[in-house]
Amino acid sequence: MTKSLFTMKAPFKPAGDQPKAIEGLVDGIKNGLSRQTLLGVTGSGKTMTAASVIEKTGMPALIISHNKTLAAQLAEEFRTFFPDAAVEYFVSYYDYYQPEAYIPKTGTYIAKDSAINEEIDRLRHSALESLLTRKDVIVVASVSCIYGLGSPQEYLDARVAFKTGDKISREDFLRGLINLQYERNDLDLERGKYRVRGDTVDIFPAGEETVIRVEFFGPHIERIARLDPITGYEHETLPSFALFAATFFMTSDAKKKQALATIKAEMIAQEKLFTEQKKFAEAERIAQRTSYDLEMIEHIGYVSGIENYSRILDGRNPGDPPSTLIDYFRFSFGDKGFLTFIDESHMTIPQVGAMFGGDAARKKNLIEHGFRLPSAKDNRPLKFFEFEDRIGQTVFISATPGPYEKNTSQATVEQIVRPTGLVDPEIEIRSTKHQIDDVMDRIKETVANGHRVLVTTLTKRMAEELATYLTESGMKAAYLHSDIDTMERIDILRNLRAGTYDILVGINLLREGLDLPEVALVAIMDADKEGYLRSETALIQTMGRAARHVEGKVIMYADRITGSMQRAIDETSRRRKIQVAYNKEHGITPTSIVKELKASTLSRPIEEVEVPENLTKQDAEHVIHRLTSKMQLAAQNMEFEKAVQYRDAIAAIRKKPK
Repeated sequence: MTKSLFTMKAPFKPAGDQPKAIEGLVDGIKNGLSRQTLLGVTGSGKTMTAASVIEKTGMPALIISHNKTLAAQLAEEFRTFFPDAAVEYFVSYYDYYQPEAYIPKTGTYIAKDSAINEEIDRLRHSALESLLTRKDVIVVASVSCIYGLGSPQEYLDARVAFKTGDKISREDFLRGLINLQYERNDLDLERGKYRVRGDTVDIFPAGEETVIRVEFFGPHIERIARLDPITGYEHETLPSFALFAATFFMTSDAKKKQALATIKAEMIAQEKLFTEQKKFAEAERIAQRTSYDLEMIEHIGYVSGIENYSRILDGRNPGDPPSTLIDYFRFSFGDKGFLTFIDESHMTIPQVGAMFGGDAARKKNLIEHGFRLPSAKDNRPLKFFEFEDRIGQTVFISATPGPYEKNTSQATVEQIVRPTGLVDPEIEIRSTKHQIDDVMDRIKETVANGHRVLVTTLTKRMAEELATYLTESGMKAAYLHSDIDTMERIDILRNLRAGTYDILVGINLLREGLDLPEVALVAIMDADKEGYLRSETALIQTMGRAARHVEGKVIMYADRITGSMQRAIDETSRRRKIQVAYNKEHGITPTSIVKELKASTLSRPIEEVEVPENLTKQDAEHVIHRLTSKMQLAAQNMEFEKAVQYRDAIAAIRKKPK
């Protein structure tokens, strides 16, 4: 048997149901099963099970999560398990994104507006580079992985490799950088840019955290080194380096020339069609906008919105799907050479299925009113059947698998028993009459024992009013919902774990993705209001927030038992019985999960950033810009301590005399 590409390093071995689940999934993969489900309860160690499957099969893996926060948490865990492998993080790189749109009813055109997070952009480039150059790759991605990227073949072919001693003039080398979409900036060196000082060229690669210095002597490369981008400190001398493009959308000169002709022909045809339909404003608009884009692409190789021409630049046929992150896996490892894990599949699968429809409706308006060519509709996310065809051997992971997983899985492996011995929380049903007074009494009992409480409501207004009422009653409470900005949300969650708050009141944000082991009580207000927030799946997920504490308990306030409530209670009771029997058979005493607040490993820790004492004003602005990107990434991923550290570092730099 060949040695696995992945060597897992963990301070503990699989326990509970994990060995059985690992064996079942590995056997299914070896037997060629295309779809399997891991039904794993909260706290059962599903991530470790997935990591063990990767190690035993030795196959690269794509892990898809339904939001950035969960993706970040998973990336952290997989990097802990596989410190020697390339564990990458691939999510949408927008801090803010307003897509291009047209509203016919009001005649309103909305231009694309966005703010790109530099740190996430680096991580995306790093992921693609690892996929094209390494075999031991694990990429944790959000559902943005089904959106179009440039062709993996073009991206790889565009790479420029150079080594010490190569015969090439500085001028030819610089022309190569321009072809890779790197921009010259001798004053402020940022990712995707280069600067020139005499015979020295400094390049900040799009997927790196360090600067590459290339020194020339006449028509030869004399030396290559890796530098710290802030201090200029030299880390190491390199014998060679391979530089990838600064953008994902690359094409050869020959294909670009052909593409420009095709785009122009489509523009002429569309202009003629609008004229025949007596849509003269639309005809003029499409001609002006497309002509401008053509000129930009011809002369500088890029234009804002170039992705709308991706089908033509890639040479795809009308209707063909774009290349995505999944296609980079297929390009490097073949259709059956990698695994796909879909985390929280009951949430992720519906998201993937809904994305194409929304995008198509927006593009339809833009095309019909002359803002984009018809080919722009092929710059799109994958349709669901296209997604299905590409993901290969897949494991759905969820405590509450949805109908799709149940109908398509060829095998379901249960992971009910927790290694910690923790049992699913007890469930108590209480009347909604005087529910506020009653929940306050239960909160006081829980807090007196040093534990935390989550209270779920149906509306934002109720969450705010209840949190205010609890605070006015002398309790340490806060509310959390989608209107709370990211940095404040981080502070709230961190303060709950640290004990600044004892109670957190929220709505559906309290279901998946919050790892709060200090919580011993979950109170579900108005549990009998059947609907999305009180469905069987939502109730099981919400109750799972109390499953990490040995004294975990759930109180449902309801005047009747709905079908969703009964199914959720029955499933939770079934899981309790299995765990209790296992604990009794093996003499296990349940223990609460203990988890420290710690900094992230997604990028370099703040302590390693060396900021010189005598920063110039320009250098200080550059450092602040980089640290702000890192702070925003940490904020989006709820990496509590790290975001605060970056914020404090930025404040300290701003206080320095210039």
